[in-house]
Amino acid sequence: MVVIQALVDGILIGGVYAVVSIGLTLVFGVMGIVNFAQAEFLMLGMFVGYLAWAWLGLDPLIGSVIAFAVVFALGCVVQHTLIRRVLRAPPVAQIFLTVGLLIVIENAALLGFGSQFRSVTTPYQTSALRLGDLFISVPYLAAFLMSVVSGLALWLFMNRSWYGRAMRATAQDGMAASLMGIDADRMRRIAFGLGVGLTAFGGAVILPYFTVHPTVGAQFVVLMFTVVVLGGLGSVAGAIVGGQAVGIIQSLSAMAFPVQLQNLVLFLVFITVLALRPQGLVGGAR
Repeated sequence: MVVIQALVDGILIGGVYAVVSIGLTLVFGVMGIVNFAQAEFLMLGMFVGYLAWAWLGLDPLIGSVIAFAVVFALGCVVQHTLIRRVLRAPPVAQIFLTVGLLIVIENAALLGFGSQFRSVTTPYQTSALRLGDLFISVPYLAAFLMSVVSGLALWLFMNRSWYGRAMRATAQDGMAASLMGIDADRMRRIAFGLGVGLTAFGGAVILPYFTVHPTVGAQFVVLMFTVVVLGGLGSVAGAIVGGQAVGIIQSLSAMAFPVQLQNLVLFLVFITVLALRPQGLVGGAR
């Protein structure tokens, strides 16, 4: 029963890992750029959700929608003014730009909010549902369900809407998409906004059980890259599989190892997958 409880917890956590990582793999899939500042947009989403709770009295699950909208708009501006200028530049220029963006966002947050930790209070914060001998944390379950809804919304957008099909066409061949009348620059701008917006959304929904501070991105950046590389960089399905894998591995390994070594098994599995299947669990060979 302890193992089943750990599996349930891992699945709930993995769903959130998936949605915060889908944005990273979406940006890479459409634009071909690895955004090292992705976790800082998660931090911004957490702060927007926190301010919506502190100033407007909104539950973080509702504030997550505002966090998505605000960071989506910010992402579109960042892509138009900065990212698009290095799309055809050498990879090292892209790395320097996104790492520089990471430093700027983090230090701007430190100047604006200070270094103190902040948290929200909700009526269900310490609640749990009991199913026989299993206990399901309500905040974890709520965050998981919101992540599932956002993932389904993204799937519908990418597969059923004109913008989604145009975005996938741009990812496959930007020049051909332009010749067919698609504004490739606009599609890349929307893709970047969606990517960072989804990550911000995921940051806001975990506020009931996670504190926010300007350097919180450092706690997620390695996990996000682990998820997308484990599943297959550029694959949305891979991010979902990778997120579930990371959540379950973390939860099960916590049963056998102390907190300080919780990620030991995760990175051993990660290294093994890279050695045996470099393209990831879902990604195809190139």
